Amino acid sequence: MAAWLLPPRCLLCGLPGEAGLDLCTACLAALPRLPPACPRCALPAPAGEVCGRCLARPPVQAWAVAAFLYAPPLDRLLPRLKFHADLAAGRLLTQLALPAFMAAPRPQALLPLPLHRSRLRRRGFDQALELARPLARALGLPLLTGGLRRRRATAAQSGLEARERRRNVRGAFAVPAGVPLPDHLALFDDVMTTGATLDEAARVLRTAGVRRVDLWALARAPPPG
Repeated sequence: MAAWLLPPRCLLCGLPGEAGLDLCTACLAALPRLPPACPRCALPAPAGEVCGRCLARPPVQAWAVAAFLYAPPLDRLLPRLKFHADLAAGRLLTQLALPAFMAAPRPQALLPLPLHRSRLRRRGFDQALELARPLARALGLPLLTGGLRRRRATAAQSGLEARERRRNVRGAFAVPAGVPLPDHLALFDDVMTTGATLDEAARVLRTAGVRRVDLWALARAPPPG
């Protein structure tokens, strides 16, 4: 009855949705699914092999997975959640991304990358948490919301070079005292760009005793050029 009274409409173009999604057939086909990618950093790589950079300098994380490339038209859909609190967009993105995470190695828990409290107050919600909550529920995973905190506000990463991004987030995270952490967890964020923020958070979690940290992101920014 609800579907008949309020049929789905495409959030990108306004045409009728398909298959119960708020997305039409054409826009669904246009979404930039991640091609075969390096399993350590999620950057596109031939046949999904470990890339040369990760072979030369193995990253902190054991695995990295993203559902999409951050490219049109996804770059119009995700900001609706992130900057305009469009929870319908977040719900749609979780539905679309779920198969990629179902195919990933299964962690013991999912930990969304936290915002600093000052940014959370300004924005009013945490986009990583809003995406991770239904994802954890669909996968039957515990959701850890207090396993990591940002102990200082950092400048926005957008517009910074890779080296500046790493410097910007150095020392930004801490594991609260007395918080039990599993041996294997997945750290989740909406977009993985250079990976500097997730790398720093993963390093802190490993130092705190987590044996394996995987990185999950809704989208992976394509490499420069």
